[in-house]
Amino acid sequence: METRYYHGNFTPNDFAKPLVSHFNRGNIRTQTFEDNESVVVQIASHQHAKSGGQTAITLSIEKVIDGVSIRIGKQSWLGIAASLGKTAMIAWRNPLGLLDRLDDLAQDIEYLKITEDIWNVIEKTANNLDAKFDFSERLNRLVCIYCHTSNTYGEPNCIACGAPLGHTQPTACDNCGFVIKPNENICPNCSK
Repeated sequence: METRYYHGNFTPNDFAKPLVSHFNRGNIRTQTFEDNESVVVQIASHQHAKSGGQTAITLSIEKVIDGVSIRIGKQSWLGIAASLGKTAMIAWRNPLGLLDRLDDLAQDIEYLKITEDIWNVIEKTANNLDAKFDFSERLNRLVCIYCHTSNTYGEPNCIACGAPLGHTQPTACDNCGFVIKPNENICPNCSK
């Protein structure tokens, strides 16, 4: 499961609505489940679809301090694998029979790249909302370990006691937006 964090002034619904409008078409159906702080979006193939195998994937969009976290679950592959297997068997027995399965094959290929399509919609939405992996102004603070005074990001010394703040300032991962502590070389969320 991959998780990304976007910082800014928006709600989980601001990300859920574009996903629903993009994927609720053709053989794909979406549904959402909401509460005050989160939205779960399920994207799945239509139960009675005329082409392609069955698949499903779930996203969890949760409100976090000054932003949202988006987690995509594992995609259900069994229905796609069965449909591709059937197409392969037909092609092996009678190559011309593959012509009758072109719609199924195209739909299965579309399903195989659904996770990539989801991230593309999320990134496009993030750009429209001016969402960033960078910290918000409120999170760009550093508390002095000696006097517990809040200092602005980049301040070399504590404004209250003058203690050096240098290497204790956190950053955000360029890949997923997770908070990285100064002593961490690899992001604990995405391992990059």
